[in-house]
Amino acid sequence: MPRAQGARAQMALGFETVYGMPPAANSFWKMPFASTNLGSDQPLLNSELLGYGRDPLPPVKDAITADGDVAVPLDPRFLAIWFKALMGDPTTTGASAPYSHEFQTGGWTLPSMSVEVGHPEVPLYSMVSGVVANSITWNMQRSGLVTATVACVAQGETDATSSSAGTLEELDLTRFGSFNGAIKREGSLLANVVSGSVTYTNNLDRVETIRADGKIDGADPSVAALTGEIVVRFADTVLRDQAEAGDPCELEFSYVKDAANSMTLTAHAVYLPRPRKTVEGPGGVQATYAWQAALDPITGRMASVTIVNDMADLNNPT
Repeated sequence: MPRAQGARAQMALGFETVYGMPPAANSFWKMPFASTNLGSDQPLLNSELLGYGRDPLPPVKDAITADGDVAVPLDPRFLAIWFKALMGDPTTTGASAPYSHEFQTGGWTLPSMSVEVGHPEVPLYSMVSGVVANSITWNMQRSGLVTATVACVAQGETDATSSSAGTLEELDLTRFGSFNGAIKREGSLLANVVSGSVTYTNNLDRVETIRADGKIDGADPSVAALTGEIVVRFADTVLRDQAEAGDPCELEFSYVKDAANSMTLTAHAVYLPRPRKTVEGPGGVQATYAWQAALDPITGRMASVTIVNDMADLNNPT
């Protein structure tokens, strides 16, 4: 009897034209992922009624909750698809490859997706529809694999014994490594950085209406947030002076493999708190800055993301 294994699991993703309605077959990409718990669950409510003895009455089904996380590699092709889900359609420039896709924060409309997770050996193919990307988080460090976590809110899940995605578009994976990463402040490489983290969230508001199927009507973006941490060796007072003054600065988080494959997130107005210095032994003294970005009055947005790859557009494959 075959058993489901993660090594054989498949993920397909396609953007929806109508919220909650999966696109036609052959309109999906095959997506790489490290792990996922994207799906729906429906808890049971215990009966509170009395008078039937010590044994309880049957439970009642509660509302359906569909959401979950997907751990994805940082790659210029697939990451561009996820950032379209997070920020909407980009502005794409370039007459031929490489193309530059610029995403901006502040948009009011986000696309919805359908994501199918398949286990061919069972077989079971779960199509999660009405998926809206809520947040993305990744860590920057000196070595190790670079993986981001995308948190999603969805409408519902439908199971089938065969795939509804059809033939998948397979893109080459050009994965970034930790050594491809860099953090800049005001255009110059920030020195003495030990590690960093970035979190962008749309703060989605679930539209939880009364429906016979228990699903939500949508997920609307609220006030966005861009936050993170920078851990630095205490070698100068540049960041500390900025924190005390309360002035913003521009921070840039990037991964560059070559001129045709890169990703750059620029937070245009970043504010730093004043951290406490800790001495924990004879080693180096470090300080952790829990930064947060805000609307920049000059650019008119909080952040921009520029991804360079060989994709002319990010619409569904046909």
